[in-house]
Amino acid sequence: MNEYKGSLDASGKRFAIVVGRFNETFSQNLLDGAVDCLNRLGGSEEDVEVFWVPGSFEVPHAAMSAAKSGRYDAVICLGVVIRGATAHFDLIAAEAASGISAVARETGVPASFGIVTADTMEQAAERCGAKMGNKGWDAAQAAVEMANLQEAFSDHRAGEELIRATEQGDPGDIS
Repeated sequence: MNEYKGSLDASGKRFAIVVGRFNETFSQNLLDGAVDCLNRLGGSEEDVEVFWVPGSFEVPHAAMSAAKSGRYDAVICLGVVIRGATAHFDLIAAEAASGISAVARETGVPASFGIVTADTMEQAAERCGAKMGNKGWDAAQAAVEMANLQEAFSDHRAGEELIRATEQGDPGDIS
């Protein structure tokens, strides 16, 4: 049995961070947590680009553009949606989750979900750097792990190509 795990080494990796500006005080805390995580895992601030969008609903669109650019090893998606008196919360949260999932599925570039969905301002504060940790940090850590795991898939395919070429008698065709 072969087992693969992504390492928590951000060195040499490039990250796009897409942040919803709505509830900006909380979103800034998420961004700070994500950048701190990347730095502590060996990443360089020169390898991180931050894209601010109006809110969590717009995060998937910008994340898709970043992933399709081919410039990043992973995309970190951050935002905060706080429940109000209408169904707006449910619609935004569901579309953000669905859209971010589509980024990874359609591009093959890992996209981590750091959209905080909270019922109250207190819950949002807890998840954006207070008692419950910082979900921006968590999203960055997941992005690093997935970016490194992605390399295992690439290396595995290259190994299979080498085996096929060797079986066909021409190991020199692999670049």
